[in-house]
This record gives sequence, structure tokens and C-alpha cells, in this order.
Amino acid sequence: MTETKPLVVITGASSGFGAEDAKLFNTAGFPLLLLGRRLEKIQALPLDFTNVMTAAVDVTDQAALKTAIQAAEAKYGATDLLINNAGVMLLGNVQRQDPKEWQTMLDTNVMGVLNGTQIVLPAMVARKHGTIINMSSIAGFKAFANHAAYVASKFGVHGLSETIRQEVSSDNVRVSLVAPGAGETELLTHVTDAGALKDYEAWKQTMGGLTLDPKYVAQTVKFIYDMPQEVNVREIDLAATRQDS
Repeated sequence: MTETKPLVVITGASSGFGAEDAKLFNTAGFPLLLLGRRLEKIQALPLDFTNVMTAAVDVTDQAALKTAIQAAEAKYGATDLLINNAGVMLLGNVQRQDPKEWQTMLDTNVMGVLNGTQIVLPAMVARKHGTIINMSSIAGFKAFANHAAYVASKFGVHGLSETIRQEVSSDNVRVSLVAPGAGETELLTHVTDAGALKDYEAWKQTMGGLTLDPKYVAQTVKFIYDMPQEVNVREIDLAATRQDS
């Protein structure tokens, strides 16, 4: 008899780390709820969609996020793993960056994580089982030029993750954090500060022009989840070997 696997929910699943998470967990046979603002990109992923639900959801909209998660849970059962992956990185010098970009990062990178967490956490606590993995960044514990608001948002992810972990550890619920360095994702495509982007690209060249492959981040996420429920890998930081900062 084939064992039925539990539901995995992934936000920001349209590209980058989230898309690689989706591929890996899909191959492993987990039912998935894949969320993102660009539904067409999720639907174009090379997946077996037999046990996959998708929804065009912005994580800053908690009501829409809750509706999507409840619909998936009605079909596949309770969420056993939430990967809070959705995020934006809008580089810019604090002296000239549009404050609207600060708000966008704080709303998505911090409030989005809190929104998803609040939806699934009570049931996990009641069941004494479940895992939340928050995607942060090395910028969550280390400063980088032209990253002020982004760094602030990711420091926030680090802080909320550790706080919530302490709050639910006695209920056998795991809260973990993955902090990648620079990766080959689409995060930079929305940067409006040409100077900041130029500086980033110059820094990238010091690594030979390539940064971290997102597939290794997904493998790290799966490693954390695959540990027994009584083991919580609290945090993993990883980066390309040539990244020196």
C-alpha cells in the first residue's frame, strides 16, 4: 500500500528557490500547493501536476492566502510543511531609494512570512506536528552596501523565525530558517537603481560571474524537512564557495 504524503505549501513558487523546491518535492511525490503572483510561470514548470494545486496569490493579502491554503487542505489534508519563500530584493542606496520600495520589501519579506505562518501554525500546534521553513538570506545577519531596507527585512525574518521557534518548540512544531547567499534567481530583475545594480554585477564578477545554483538551496530545504520531527535544524547558511562576504 502506497503511503499518502502530506501537503507541502510553497509561496513564491514561480521562479528561483521556490521553483526548485516545487520540482524537488513534486518528484518526491508530495501533494503541493504552489503560490505566486505569476501563475503562468508556475503552470509552465516541468512538473507532474497530478497532485498539484496552484493559485495566483500575493502573500501580503492574508485573506487570499488563507483561502488558497484552505482549498488545498480540503483536498490533501493539513499542511505539514510551509515554505515561506516569496520575497523581493530591491537594491538601492537609502539616500535616494523610493520609500515605496522599502515598504514593498517589508510587506512581502516580513508580513508575507507572518501571514502564512499565522494561517498554518495553530493547526500544527494542535496536532503537535508540522514544519515551517522560512527563506531568509545571508543579508539577514550581515550588512551589504545598497541593501539597507532589504537587510532590514531579512534581519526581521531571522528574528521572527527564532522567536516563533521558541514559542512552539514545546508543541513539537519545527520552525527553521535557510539563509542563502547570492543566487542565480530573478530577484535582481526589479531593481530600479542602476548604480546599485552595476555595483552588484561587479561584485558578482569577483565570483567568476556565477552565484549559487537554486537547486542546492532546494536540496537544503528538503534535508531539513526530511529529518525526524523530533529534530529541528534551526538554521542553515549557504553560499557559493567563491562568495567571500
